[in-house]
Amino acid sequence: MLLDVKHIKKVYRTRGNETIALRDVDFGVKEGEFVAIMGESGSGKTTLLNITATFDEPTEGKIELNGQDLSKIPSKQIAQFRREELGFVFQDFNVLDTFNNKDNILLPLVLSDVPKHEMEKRLDEVSAFVGIESLLNKYPYEISGGQRQRIAIARALINQPKLLLADEPTGNLDSATSSQILDVLRSVNEAGNTIMMVTHSVKAASEAARVLFIKDGKIFHEVYRGKADSQAFQERIAESLSVLNDRGEK
Repeated sequence: MLLDVKHIKKVYRTRGNETIALRDVDFGVKEGEFVAIMGESGSGKTTLLNITATFDEPTEGKIELNGQDLSKIPSKQIAQFRREELGFVFQDFNVLDTFNNKDNILLPLVLSDVPKHEMEKRLDEVSAFVGIESLLNKYPYEISGGQRQRIAIARALINQPKLLLADEPTGNLDSATSSQILDVLRSVNEAGNTIMMVTHSVKAASEAARVLFIKDGKIFHEVYRGKADSQAFQERIAESLSVLNDRGEK
C-alpha cells in the first residue's frame, strides 16, 4: 500500500470547545490508484487532505507514505519531504505572478538543488506531457485559468512525487475547461501516478477508480468504478451522494 491512513482522529480545541473533524478514518491507496474523496462542506475531507499533506497533524492514529510514518518526520525536514514526495494541485492554482510559468514549474527543483541539466530535461518532459510548451515564457496573469492549472499540474509533477494531492482542481473553472483539466489528470494517472483528489464535482470524481464519501468526519461509504463507463459511474456517485444527504436529514 503506498498510502496507509490508520485510524485517524482529529480534534480541534479552542477556548474550551472541542470539535471532532475526523473520527477513526481508516483506508489505503495503492500505487497507481486514483481515489476521489467527496462530502459536504465541513465533513472533514479537507482536514484529511491537509493531514496527508503534512500541513496538519492527527490527534490520534497515523499516516504512512511508502512505509514512512509522516508523524516521525523531523520538523526541519518536513518542507523537503513535501517537495520531494508530494505534489499539490489547488483550486486557486497557487502560482506566483512575479515568476514566469517556466520558473513557477522549476521552483521545487531549484529549492531541492537539482542540477540545471536535469531541471531542463524534466521541464521538457513535463511541459510536453501537459501541453504547455508555448506558455513557458509567459506569466500566469497573461494566461487563462485552465492554462494556469496546467502550469500548476506541471509544477506538481516535476519532482516526480510518490503521491499527487488535488484539492478541488476544477473548482474555479468553467465546465469546458474543467473537462480539459480532468483529461490531463486522467493522463497523469494513466502514466502511473497516484492521485488523491478532494472534490464536490460528480463529474470530476467519476474520473477516479474509487470514491470515498465522508460524513461527520467518518468514511460513510465507498464505490468502485470497475468496468463502468463515465456516465454510469457518475450515476452511481450521484446515488451515493443522495443517500448520504438523506441519512443526514433523518
